[in-house]
Amino acid sequence: MAKTDLNQLTWFQAVAEERSFTKAAAKLGVAQSTLSHTIKQLEERMGIRLLTRTTRNVAATVAGERLLQTIAPRIAEIEDEIAALMTFRERPSGSIRLTLSDHALESVVWPKLRPVLSAYPDIGVELILDSSFRNIVEEGFDAGVRLGESVEKDMIAVRIGPDWRLVAVASPTYLDAHDAPVHPQDLVRHICINMRHETAGGLYAWEFEKDGQALRVRVKGQLTFNNSYAMIDAAVNGYGIAYVPENIVEQHIASGLLVQILDDWSPLFDGYFLYYPSRRQNLPAFKVIIDALRFRG
Repeated sequence: MAKTDLNQLTWFQAVAEERSFTKAAAKLGVAQSTLSHTIKQLEERMGIRLLTRTTRNVAATVAGERLLQTIAPRIAEIEDEIAALMTFRERPSGSIRLTLSDHALESVVWPKLRPVLSAYPDIGVELILDSSFRNIVEEGFDAGVRLGESVEKDMIAVRIGPDWRLVAVASPTYLDAHDAPVHPQDLVRHICINMRHETAGGLYAWEFEKDGQALRVRVKGQLTFNNSYAMIDAAVNGYGIAYVPENIVEQHIASGLLVQILDDWSPLFDGYFLYYPSRRQNLPAFKVIIDALRFRG
């Protein structure tokens, strides 16, 4: 049998992992018809069906799954070795792909990355905004950003930001019409702006703590978001009480657009950490990103 083209294997890997020719073609930057033809050639050359295709999805056969498990770590090793060879270049280069929330991007990551990217034009960074907990290894990310309490134990974690807290806020107009809550349990009688927890799929239960007493309160209201900035806008416009990161609402409080309530019940959360598998730590471009984001107190 003729030697298998490495491109055919990497393209097969993309289709098998994405479970879609459309998504894999977009990820690879090739035409879907070209991708389909290439996979067909690979199957014909091997004499084995690697993928089952239906009108809705694509799945690896038993043979295809075995091939995927065989080639995926080897292709990753090749990519890492090629990236390591880039150390011989005068300037670090390469692409770094990160998954993080909008709050992590705006409050920590982007302010630190801006000057670094200007100094290293050969480093490309792809930032995927998502509040859910992605599997960075399976989904092809170099690293992710999460609160310290959420980082998996088998990952290397580097603190990139200080501890912070959520605070309850409402507009003066709302508080003129409703008595301000003095205890977290009072929130069940108020109109609140909910946050959808994307990973679990449910609504976030607001977490409070005072004098060692921890409370979780499930609130109700007309609006639910998966974005803190949208929640702030809704609160400013009088749609209820929001529970949002303090550092992105400070200006609204200082200007009087919002009033902070239950301040003594707002606990600190672990700050953001960059987490990644150990095999990524020696890539020159990745080292630049880690050094730029590292929290220095």
